[in-house]
Amino acid sequence: MHNPHDEQDDDYNGITFEVVEEEDNADGKKVRNTGIYLLPNLFTTAALFSGFYAVIASMQGRFEPAAIAIFFAALFDGMDGRVARMTNTQSAFGEQYDSLSDLVSFGVAPAILVFSWSLQTLGKFGWICAFIYTVCAAFRLARFNVQIGSVDKRYFIGLASPLAAAVVASMVWAGVDHDMPNKVKEFAIFTSLITVLTGFLMVSNFKFYSFKELDRSRVPFAVMLPVVLVIGIVASDLPMGLLAVSVVYALSAPLTALWQKLRPTK
Repeated sequence: MHNPHDEQDDDYNGITFEVVEEEDNADGKKVRNTGIYLLPNLFTTAALFSGFYAVIASMQGRFEPAAIAIFFAALFDGMDGRVARMTNTQSAFGEQYDSLSDLVSFGVAPAILVFSWSLQTLGKFGWICAFIYTVCAAFRLARFNVQIGSVDKRYFIGLASPLAAAVVASMVWAGVDHDMPNKVKEFAIFTSLITVLTGFLMVSNFKFYSFKELDRSRVPFAVMLPVVLVIGIVASDLPMGLLAVSVVYALSAPLTALWQKLRPTK
């Protein structure tokens, strides 16, 4: 008589390196699948590599390549989910792998980057601020994982970790590009405040517009004109342009919430 438990034990006999997970098929029944989907996980691996490279470059004092690598990580991170949905290759393994990659690329890498660039001037206080940012990123990702399917997809609850990383990375990139006094104590204190506040925005309950509705929605042709203008302005000074766009987005939800609190009720 065939025992299904024997088959399960064979999957974990230590001889093979395999991923086994249960998924629901079209009939709603549980099926056991082995292996992982290649394409989306390749993009996730590229994002993880970019974050790891950013850490190494930061430790070597190569701050501009490190900041650029974090933006590449954000690009690959945005692509892996879209590829998974387009090819119908979503999986529980992919979701967990993506979160771990995000923690490295958007939690650890930006913290080490800003610490190596400026916050180390403040000694213990500097690395504590960098650690606070990393912890907030971890909390943000854990909360996102448990809230999947229970929140409005039009909004992120709290600043998404790739966008928080964009604030920190663009700040460093712009600072390097414009020779800002990153080792001056007063400037380092300002940098630490930006880093910690960005971390707190990740774990806040502010609603940030996700732009997911724009994927398939039509907009008036005239809307493209200011978009092209903004792209042109950003491209003229890429580090400062990215910093400006990142900061405006990061402040959009708190300012909107404040405006709604202060506006007179009818």
